[in-house]
Amino acid sequence: MSQVESPQNRRVNLRAIIFKNGKLFCQKLKASHTLHDNEFWCTPGGGIEFGESLHEGLTREIIEETGVKPVIGNLLFIQQFMDGEREQLEFFFHVTNADDYDTLDLANTSHGDIEVAQCGFVDPKTTVIKPDFLMTVDLEDAITNSSPIRIAYDGKL
Repeated sequence: MSQVESPQNRRVNLRAIIFKNGKLFCQKLKASHTLHDNEFWCTPGGGIEFGESLHEGLTREIIEETGVKPVIGNLLFIQQFMDGEREQLEFFFHVTNADDYDTLDLANTSHGDIEVAQCGFVDPKTTVIKPDFLMTVDLEDAITNSSPIRIAYDGKL
């Protein structure tokens, strides 16, 4: 049998690509909400719940963490990796209402104040962001040129 033997060994995550003026909206999670040290940034999102569509799950996660309802655009990337315990699949969607994420009050969210240490627009070329491919891929091109969906394995395109 393969290493992943059942759906319980797989988690499906949804992530937002919120891009504005060459910067990517990211967050640093509080240490209690990550398996790693929190020395890196990541895009907002989280796991899908049973029965949710991808758009419903992403909308819920973004509202929980930021308080802002996302306007969801195209699927840009899919990533697959093993986290040591289970397989992870991540779907990265473009969120088109970037201006709405300029000023957030995490205290007015259901999860943001609990899970997020910092958030804001960061330069993906000079900031440590996970997965790694977000630091090197041309996000502007992926968003504006309707490129084919790019698939990453373990952080590499």
